Amino acid sequence: MFDYHVHTTRSVDCHTPIEASCEAAIDRGVTEIAFTDHVDFEPADEGYGFYDYAGFMDDIARVRERFGDRLAILAGAEIDFNTGTASQVAAFRGSHDFDFVIGSVHFGENGEIIFPRYFAGRTLDDVFLPYYENIQAAAESGLFDTIGHLDLPQRYAPPEVGSYEPLRYEAQVRPIFQAIIDRGISFEINTSGLRQAPKSTMPGIDLVRVFAAMGGQTVTIGSDSHVASTIGAGFDTAIAMLREAGVPTVSSFREGVRSLVPLETFMSVGVATGGA
Repeated sequence: MFDYHVHTTRSVDCHTPIEASCEAAIDRGVTEIAFTDHVDFEPADEGYGFYDYAGFMDDIARVRERFGDRLAILAGAEIDFNTGTASQVAAFRGSHDFDFVIGSVHFGENGEIIFPRYFAGRTLDDVFLPYYENIQAAAESGLFDTIGHLDLPQRYAPPEVGSYEPLRYEAQVRPIFQAIIDRGISFEINTSGLRQAPKSTMPGIDLVRVFAAMGGQTVTIGSDSHVASTIGAGFDTAIAMLREAGVPTVSSFREGVRSLVPLETFMSVGVATGGA
């Protein structure tokens, strides 16, 4: 079982020591974990300037020494991306080594983070259409191993803007999936939505079925954990969804090399569903 989206104290919004997450992963049968702390390039982000690569790599070396005989530990990053910061992201990627990198879009117009207040005076289309343009640019950039939480704005959309219907944006998502397939990268099944407002993975089965019908089979699974109690949370649901949708494998990036692992090899994981 692989959890490829976990934060540590090297992210501004996480207070969980990396050792606690390693211990939780081992307790729950997770065999590979990618620590993917935020790397932020928007000045308005609370994490702007916070990331410490040298300190993070020291942390990785320390936990590999302590837990490496029981857990494959990947040095990863979740890098915030939009077309306005693409050159900065490319420069950072060119000067830092990782086993695994998530590309995520968190910001909309004018450097505003896509939180509930961002929807004020906007429709779902006003938010999702430019969001998907940035996701497509991320997928086409060649900078990332996987694309994070593909339809993130649904997490923050207030009820008054209407119900999010994933297939409404199929025309926008198909070229993203094609870019993923053509470039041999992955996209993420992010299970944090199961324990937050969407009450579904991001993306859910409707869009995953579209990906499978296009011939796609490269996905990663991540809990997006900020607390140790949610390591591996929702993975049984995610695996069952992938089986039902017809995606036969999960991507592994052990030692920085991608391989496709059949779903049949995965074990069950039972964990708490609360928390971040």
